[in-house]
Amino acid sequence: MEIFVEVARLRSFSEAGRRLGLTRAMVSKHIMQLEDKLQARLLHRSTREVSLTDIGQAYLEPCMATVAQAREAARAIAHAGGELAGPLRIQAPSSFGSMWLADAVARFSLPHSQLTPLLYVDDALLDPIEHGFDLTIRVGGIPDSHALAMRPLAPCKGVLCASPDYLARAGKPAAPEDLAQHQCLHFSHLTDGATWHFSQGERRTSVRINAAFTANNGLVLHQAALRGLGIVYSTTFLACEALRDGTLVPVLDDWELPLNYLSALYPASRQPSPKVRALIDFLVAEYQPVPPWDKALPVQ
Repeated sequence: MEIFVEVARLRSFSEAGRRLGLTRAMVSKHIMQLEDKLQARLLHRSTREVSLTDIGQAYLEPCMATVAQAREAARAIAHAGGELAGPLRIQAPSSFGSMWLADAVARFSLPHSQLTPLLYVDDALLDPIEHGFDLTIRVGGIPDSHALAMRPLAPCKGVLCASPDYLARAGKPAAPEDLAQHQCLHFSHLTDGATWHFSQGERRTSVRINAAFTANNGLVLHQAALRGLGIVYSTTFLACEALRDGTLVPVLDDWELPLNYLSALYPASRQPSPKVRALIDFLVAEYQPVPPWDKALPVQ
């Protein structure tokens, strides 16, 4: 199964053999033995490429989970003394990963000299199982997948803000509808597109904005707002320092934006490993009940 996973991932018998320390002929032999045992063809072979059959594609995900679980069990036995060790592959959004998570992971790792975190920051919604992440931090809940389990880490509050220079030029909106007359900086990964939602008690309203600047990265939009380009839909974890020092000013702060959550995602097919569980527990203790970025906000 391990050999099949590597061949499927690399689309090559030779490359899988090099990675596993086997000859191409031995890799081919093991795949044929597996197919004989299953009485099914898993791979299409040609002189130029290897590809999965439909049955092979269906068989791949449970194989990946089984191989990962076996490797984790071997590591747990090897380090039964309680020391957290080995690689810990983490993926997170760029802004949160660089501003908050990197420091937390570094402090978590200090007592564990044998632990080797690999932190990958990217705003793409990558499949953690497909890309081999032990833990994925995401703003929002679980995607439509039974393969992932979730644990909430912290509330993630939205905030509209702009620089004093921009507001001096354009004026400060008094109601959400006024945003139609303003330059708005839009985060392209918002699930409702360029529609911003607001609530005030029982009142609800939605505004479709005309984005003057759009990016798929919160830090990019943050910099644009600091330069006075317009009103940004940000998060308190990204904007707290600028709000505290006055380089950004809250806008429409008597209206609430939808509350979201930072969540930890991991494969549901197995119990989280001791190091994954320990990191999640560490982050929960760091970020609950009130995360440090919300504690840093100026008192209104």
